[in-house]
Formats: sequence, structure tokens, C-alpha cells
Amino acid sequence: MDPRCPCLSGDTYSACCGRFHSGTAVPPTAEWLMRSRYSAFCRGDAQYLLHTWHPLTRPQSVELDSAISWRRLDIVRTERGGLFDREGVVEFTAHYREDGIAGQQNEVSRFLKVDRQWYYLDADPDSLNFT
Repeated sequence: MDPRCPCLSGDTYSACCGRFHSGTAVPPTAEWLMRSRYSAFCRGDAQYLLHTWHPLTRPQSVELDSAISWRRLDIVRTERGGLFDREGVVEFTAHYREDGIAGQQNEVSRFLKVDRQWYYLDADPDSLNFT
């Protein structure tokens, strides 16, 4: 049985972010890259996170905290990041539970497209907010 995608697009995982995670497709927009990265966090796919991180800002490794359970992604706004753009911004709120306590992460993320591939560049440090 194919579960619903964690990004809450309404599609099944294989029809949505699963195709990006498997490498059979690439996210066409910055928002789709954001959604697929959120789903990678949900599924514990650190390799996908590293693969979609821009080389200028990519860390050596990504440590995922198994105590965090990601629950919901809300896309607040997007700027550019479309099919014909080279850069984009996605503001989102990601809801989670950690040790039974609900929280949320608000962030404004920047993305760059290089050779038809979108990459996560960084987060606006003034936008980061964990509650």
C-alpha cells in the first residue's frame, strides 16, 4: 500500500516526493524541492538532504534526530522559484513533536537552480524561529 506523501500534497508518496527521492525525477520548482526535503526529513533520508544542498553551503554530513517526529508542512509563501527562474525563496512552517511536546519551525529558505537542478542554499538567519 502506497501511503500519502508526508509533504501533504494529497498524492501518494510514490507519485509525489518518492520520485524525487528515488532519482527518477527532479523537483521542477523551489517549492517542490522544499516539499521533497521536508519529506526526506520525515523519512530519515539524510543522503537526499545532502544531495539537494548547494555545494557552497553543504555540510559534510547531516545528523537527523530520531526523537523528532515531523507532522505537517505549511507553505507560507514563495517568491520566484518557478520553472524559468534561477533563484527562489520559500517560507514555511514545519510542525513536529519531540518527546511528546508539539513544536514548530518557521523558516525562510533560499534556493538556487544550477543546470536545471534546484538546490537548497540556506535559511535567512533572521527568519529562524522554533516554538
